Amino acid sequence: MKKIRIPSEAVYFIAIIVMALSVAMISASDFGLSMIVSPAYLVSLKIGISFGQGEYIMQGIMFIILCILMRKVKLVYFVSFLTGLIYGAVLDLWRLIPLFDPSKTPPETISMPARILLFAFGMMLTSFAVALFFKVYIYAQVYDFFIVAVAVKYKLNVNKFKIIFDFSFLALSVILTFALFGKIVGIGWGTLVMAALNGVMITLFGKLIDKTVEIKPGIPRLAEKFAIN
Repeated sequence: MKKIRIPSEAVYFIAIIVMALSVAMISASDFGLSMIVSPAYLVSLKIGISFGQGEYIMQGIMFIILCILMRKVKLVYFVSFLTGLIYGAVLDLWRLIPLFDPSKTPPETISMPARILLFAFGMMLTSFAVALFFKVYIYAQVYDFFIVAVAVKYKLNVNKFKIIFDFSFLALSVILTFALFGKIVGIGWGTLVMAALNGVMITLFGKLIDKTVEIKPGIPRLAEKFAIN
């Protein structure tokens, strides 16, 4: 089968839009957010800012930790934080749609089958978006770039490290929800499902992408500047 050719730069923006949409869908289902975005959501609720702005804070913290682990700071690394800024803005735009804003459309007003579909498709889109980010040279938002950069630096298996990273954020989410609210907020059975399945689904989507799509830089000279090492 002939593969579809898509430039990396286009895939990069598609991944951002899909990722933001997936998070909006999952938050609307109210079955529990992804363990990766839960900390940002909890922080946003606690200090009264938008979900996207909460992402700016968490990704800024992760970026500092990344630079410490990499033992250097390259100017191009800041692209991952820029990606996070774009993602946060797109997420807030998606949440302007009443269905994706729980404050305007309470989850209990949505039928259970519709909520299940929102969660299921949101989870699949999240894994698909991460798989896309792994295929392009432009750095993903800090969370995903952190995984790739640290895996390359310390010669770790990316997929296995992703699973470890997910469960670490699950633990962080549990700690934050009790520390900030004294009860469970933003975490549910859906969070556990995503923690268990995201890594596997990302791997499967990655293989499917490799079989059907050829993703190559549209600007090769620019791609060379994004080498992690």
